[in-house]
Amino acid sequence: MEKVALPTEPKKSNKSTIIIAVLLVINVIQGVKIYMDSQQKAVLKTEKANVEEDLATTMQRLNDVKSELDQKIADIQKLGGNIADLEKAKAEVEKELRRSTQRSAKAVKELKDRLDGYEQLLKLKDEELEKLKTVNKELYSENKNLKTKQNKLSDSITSLSKNKEELAVKVALASQLKAENMVVKAVNSKGKERDSPFKNRQLQKIKVEFNLAENKVAPIEGKKIMVRIIDQNNQVIFDVAKGSGTFLLSGKEEFYTAAQEILFDNTKQKLTFYYEKGSEYAEGNYTLEAYCDTYKIGSVTFTIK
Repeated sequence: MEKVALPTEPKKSNKSTIIIAVLLVINVIQGVKIYMDSQQKAVLKTEKANVEEDLATTMQRLNDVKSELDQKIADIQKLGGNIADLEKAKAEVEKELRRSTQRSAKAVKELKDRLDGYEQLLKLKDEELEKLKTVNKELYSENKNLKTKQNKLSDSITSLSKNKEELAVKVALASQLKAENMVVKAVNSKGKERDSPFKNRQLQKIKVEFNLAENKVAPIEGKKIMVRIIDQNNQVIFDVAKGSGTFLLSGKEEFYTAAQEILFDNTKQKLTFYYEKGSEYAEGNYTLEAYCDTYKIGSVTFTIK
């Protein structure tokens, strides 16, 4: 008997259907995963944007707080208040400002909490500042009254001091000596004297005579009297080997021709000076000046032909 073959088509069809179904499920799962991933990325992106925006706002507030801290420190320091806590807060704020701007949401929240503390500190310092201003205002008022009294006293002292100085100047001027009856003569080799004008052949020495005028204000004390012979070129004739020297005149060192140390006794004492040049004088007009210490007491002119 001939065998009849069984049909196989239905089995193949069922297997294909299963494969297609599995592939569809996998595609659905993959699609769901892709969708979920995209949703998660969107959420994370939004959260990151929110954190960055929150951080930017917080950093701006932090900058504002730093500016307020600087101002409060300056104001309170000016009024003599304690700024130690403000300096500490400022250092912390500056440290935060130097940090990276990349922070987590938790870090941003912690920073905002500290920022709230800094702002509260500034409010407390506003109250302290007002108290300091009140105290300083009262002190200023008291100091102003005291300063007014001190100024009045100082003005009185200054006035007395000025009067004293003016009196001292007047006394000093009044006590200055004066030369009277000044005479310059030429003395030749035989001791004969001649009045100006002189000739060189008649002039071995120059003789100067004058009296010190009476002065009731001037004290009796030692004085240095000097004479200067000044030629027509405004040059002082001097010879250190013959007793010439220097003295201060208007703060400048100047030469004198001859000098004497005397005791001024207020008796109109007469002084005589001799000076031998040792060489001929140039023709022209000469001036002889007399000085006591640092001021001029008299002068006279003479001529050499």
